[in-house]
Amino acid sequence: MKRFEPKVIEPKWQKIWAENATYETSEDSDKPKIYATPMLPYPSGTGLHTGHVRNYSITDAVARFYRQNGHNTLTTMAWDSFGLPAENYAIKTGTPPAESTAKNIAYFKKQLLTLGMSYDWSREFDTSDPSYYKWTQWVFALMYKQGLAYKAEKQQWWCEKCNTVLADEQVIAGKCWRHDGEDDPLVNKRPLSQWFFKITDYVDDILESTDELNWPEKIKTMQKNWIGRSEGTVVNFKLSGLGADKHHLDVFTTAIETIYGTTFMVVAPEHPIVGEFGQLAENAQEVQDYVEKSLRKSELDRETDKVKTGIQIDGLKAVNPLNGEEIPVWIADYVLMGYGSGAIMAVPGEDERDFEFAKKYDLPIIYTTDRNEFVNYGKDIKPNRAGYKMANSGEFDGLDLEAARDAIVNKLIDENLGEQKVHYKIRDWLVSRQRYWGAPVPIIYCPEHGEVLVPEDKLPVELPKVDNYVPDGKNSSVLAGVEDWVNTTCPECDKPAKRETDTMDGYVCSTWYLHRYTDAQNASQAFNPEKSNYWFPIDFYFGADHAVAHLLYIRFFQRVLVDAGLADDKEPVKRLVYNGYINAEDGTKMSKSKGNTVDPMDIIESGYGADALRVFELFIAPYDQDTSWNSNGVPGAYRFLNRVWVLLQEYLEDKNSEPATPEEILRSCHKMIAKVTDDIKNLGFNTAVSSMMTAVNELYLLKAQHGYGDREEWKFALESFAQLLGPFAPHIAEEMWHELGHEDSVHIDNWPKHDEKYLAEDTLTIAVQVNGKVRAEINIPADAGKDFVESEAMKQENVAAHMEGKQVVKFIYVPGKIANIVVK
Repeated sequence: MKRFEPKVIEPKWQKIWAENATYETSEDSDKPKIYATPMLPYPSGTGLHTGHVRNYSITDAVARFYRQNGHNTLTTMAWDSFGLPAENYAIKTGTPPAESTAKNIAYFKKQLLTLGMSYDWSREFDTSDPSYYKWTQWVFALMYKQGLAYKAEKQQWWCEKCNTVLADEQVIAGKCWRHDGEDDPLVNKRPLSQWFFKITDYVDDILESTDELNWPEKIKTMQKNWIGRSEGTVVNFKLSGLGADKHHLDVFTTAIETIYGTTFMVVAPEHPIVGEFGQLAENAQEVQDYVEKSLRKSELDRETDKVKTGIQIDGLKAVNPLNGEEIPVWIADYVLMGYGSGAIMAVPGEDERDFEFAKKYDLPIIYTTDRNEFVNYGKDIKPNRAGYKMANSGEFDGLDLEAARDAIVNKLIDENLGEQKVHYKIRDWLVSRQRYWGAPVPIIYCPEHGEVLVPEDKLPVELPKVDNYVPDGKNSSVLAGVEDWVNTTCPECDKPAKRETDTMDGYVCSTWYLHRYTDAQNASQAFNPEKSNYWFPIDFYFGADHAVAHLLYIRFFQRVLVDAGLADDKEPVKRLVYNGYINAEDGTKMSKSKGNTVDPMDIIESGYGADALRVFELFIAPYDQDTSWNSNGVPGAYRFLNRVWVLLQEYLEDKNSEPATPEEILRSCHKMIAKVTDDIKNLGFNTAVSSMMTAVNELYLLKAQHGYGDREEWKFALESFAQLLGPFAPHIAEEMWHELGHEDSVHIDNWPKHDEKYLAEDTLTIAVQVNGKVRAEINIPADAGKDFVESEAMKQENVAAHMEGKQVVKFIYVPGKIANIVVK
């Protein structure tokens, strides 16, 4: 009997699929389309581990399922290859980023090919290739022409040792994540002129559409929180003391009805009044020290620190516009410059953070309702405030809270002391980076014409080759030092000009790549809108990271395309699928630094093969749950596949058994077909595998009893296994299909259909009630009549016990569901 040898079967079919372009797609099909693809990976030097394989196996299972069910299916792969790791490796070793990136991509691709992923490799691209980032620069130009790209100055983290900028998440305890030793310097902030995309122009539409998305609720909540839309009032507080009498402080609040409870003001350490008046305060040095310490914290740390700290600007007061009372001005790091105006009216009687702060620094607390006690208030009127009346609030005492809110707003507006306004937590997207390894911003600076876009026919602006990748610390990337690249001519007047030396955030490359998949070889445009509109919106988008930023950016860009007449649908993704992580066997996250990752190539090359690995990854747990790696799992999956293989080989060799049990074979198979089909539609991969395992056990029992005499039924069973295994174990599925005499691919338009008549059960289990309470369960033939059911019900010991001494009034039987004996 032919042995099951993955080392032979899998390379064989990978070669045939590649030669026959089995998985290549086009837009001229009469079939319904399915666009199902994973988020493109960053090709790190470590390659894929088994945790990553789960995401790609899930994607491929869905794509293969719909392809087998007669859909024109697009799933493909590209490489998100710009970024810090390659540049840092270049700084450390001198290896050009393009060289290390190409090496990493080659290994990633080898892994995915060996896993048997059904990608259309004709659509593959690398975002750091000039043929791709030419069109990333076109995206920038589109934004610029639409008035959505602009340059502005912003404070940015700076590492003196790296001589470069840092993202907020790269600042740890006030130090650079690469240099956080005891003797390493603290980071600081520098004002840098940078490029932004105006995502805020679209946030209302994005927010309003979020609830309608077929996405995980937690992802939608994260997106809404990131946008952070708040309706409130901007109030004008005049300043006094320290020569500030002609100045004022604008404060945004969502709780204007609490204004009479304001006992102090708090401003962010970055607020302009700190620099202007903090140096004039008696405690100027303490103010400066506090500000410097605060600015070394990330915004996330400042928001989440449980211990609130602050310092008063001695001598500076703010004047409450409604009652004229002077209140002290404090600086506290829990107030962020990026939200509202960077200043708050602190109402400790109604806000938890203000309450804690007031208690710590012994500041007054005034309650603005007649409950006269602290209740956590937050942004909106909570149920525990409903029914209270205003108190300690001057002319507004005794009003309901909502009425007071309206009245106070109207008074402030009438007296030009405030206005209603909507604020957002989200800010415009900072897209420029002072790094080498990124797509250059396609802007030229001309003394005569100012900012000038590089014309489309002059794109791409390619990165020059450099010998030294270490930034010089002059607020720019190493590109600024490449004079023959920086110095150019103006497209408008042909006079000497200079190039922009910033490169773009890698997210810009990935914000449009899903459109490039639809027309990847187009050299004359980023994509043909007809092809893109054929495939969009994406039916299934798979991932495990980038819940907020990337997903917001692709939704933003899609709306820009719609406004530019280049897309039909404003939402790019119909269904978002987020899978859980596979952790190491000890439950910790897999990572190279911990040495606990598992290379899928080691498992495949050990003899178990890619199919067994894929089956285990899909069987290990429900797709959206985290789980831990189990080194015994792949051997178990291999044994399951081997059992299916043995059934096939024994069937092919057995010519002598007599027909015996065709009905039982078909019943087992059709139940399996129905269950697997339904499970995959609902992403229940683990239960689909389980149902196939159950069917294998049933067929082994039938084979042991009667052999393979029912030839047509057994062939149907084995063909069904080949088809159903297609999404999970594509290599053995294809081999079985061809050994059963087929010449086409099992993976194209071949999915079994179940017959309902084989799904009916021979027996049923129904509940027996006495006066509506369940007292027993009985097994009955599926076609049993009422008299038979009544007879069986009366025989049950517990039923008889509850009927003792009582008279039967009625016997009710709902066929196939329940029996109820009514007694008195």
